[in-house]
Amino acid sequence: MRGLHADTGYLLYRLGLRSGQLFNASLQESGLRLRHYAVLRFLATTEGALQRELSARLGYDPSAIVGLVDDLERLGFAERRPSPEDRRSRIVALTDEGRAFLRDGDEAGLRVTGELLEPLDPGERETLHALLLRITKTDLR
Repeated sequence: MRGLHADTGYLLYRLGLRSGQLFNASLQESGLRLRHYAVLRFLATTEGALQRELSARLGYDPSAIVGLVDDLERLGFAERRPSPEDRRSRIVALTDEGRAFLRDGDEAGLRVTGELLEPLDPGERETLHALLLRITKTDLR
């Protein structure tokens, strides 16, 4: 019989949990969570996105996206704008305040990643990152 630690999927799950705990702890003072950060990080790569695109790209339920964007808008980190193609649709865009928050959040993210991957040497970290990208590539499109 195999133990849990022989199951790669379980180990990835545990690593994801630990990563989320550490990242959420680093964001705690701001009142945001990793899910908020993911929305901001995605918005930083685009001029704006429809809420349904955020949902599809991040893998979050559409109803969760509404609440996350509401929170970010309330803090001044994101704003909803009318879509130029369809006035009934709203585009979510990152604000200057959101960009500033991301700069600090990115530093926290690097610290969390450093703590999680501390047992690995730089080459192993690069290999792990490349493998994870290859595995998740279909999810990032």
